Amino acid sequence: MTTTETQYDFAAAREALYTDGITACRGAFSTDWADRMREDIMELFAEALARPNGAVGRGPKRYYVEIHPERLRGFLDIATHPWVTGVCEAVLGPGYKLVEVGFDVPGPGAKNQPWHRDFPSTPETYEQRRLTSLAFNLTAVDTVPEMGPFEIAPGTQFEPGTDFNHGMFPPKTEYPRLQERAQQKMPRRGDISARSALTLHRGTANVSDQQRPVLVVGFVAPGADDSRNDLVCSRAYWDSLPEDVRRHLGARVVDELTPLEQKHTIEGLVMGEP
Repeated sequence: MTTTETQYDFAAAREALYTDGITACRGAFSTDWADRMREDIMELFAEALARPNGAVGRGPKRYYVEIHPERLRGFLDIATHPWVTGVCEAVLGPGYKLVEVGFDVPGPGAKNQPWHRDFPSTPETYEQRRLTSLAFNLTAVDTVPEMGPFEIAPGTQFEPGTDFNHGMFPPKTEYPRLQERAQQKMPRRGDISARSALTLHRGTANVSDQQRPVLVVGFVAPGADDSRNDLVCSRAYWDSLPEDVRRHLGARVVDELTPLEQKHTIEGLVMGEP
């Protein structure tokens, strides 16, 4: 982790999430830390590709893999990072839960994804204008335009989406409007971003010869739908965690870990299997 002391402005981060739908902390970790994260991701990715249902396709040459938190050496660093915990408390409340850990790997040849959100919105968000979930992204590489950067349409997190396919994919007639406001993000190793998973976004075409792996960590507010929560920890790992981390970790505890089968089937269906 970086050793410099930083005064984080959580009120500004909350405001950004409620307006643009995304915010970021630059240099939250060292590049060496990010390189170790990449090593873990690529090892887990190879394992996932080698077993049935180990990875879900999110378009040609693009995969998503959920993982067990303890397989990531830096998991505890993320779960206790003061910017991560502070943003979660400011937006989701002190009872927030960490419910998802996984990674995206867009490879060379990955195409533009359809515009989408990660799951359907609810009246609590589009009527009451309350954010009940956040997705934190940590890039494993220094992003350049050729790699197919993450693209987001700021301010779309409160759109109802009741006419979206599966509640997640807007009709293509909306694409010109979304493209007008689209912003491409170029994070570097060690950066963390936080976004509403309801802000419309997509991965763009990777025309480079390199993969662009990125870690995704999901959090929800108390009482929010956590049906996507498949986190599992071994008893030994759970017992090793600090109490304040266990309090915020929405995980099932087992005696022995077994390989995860991916369940994000709608994304694979709509975006097209690789």
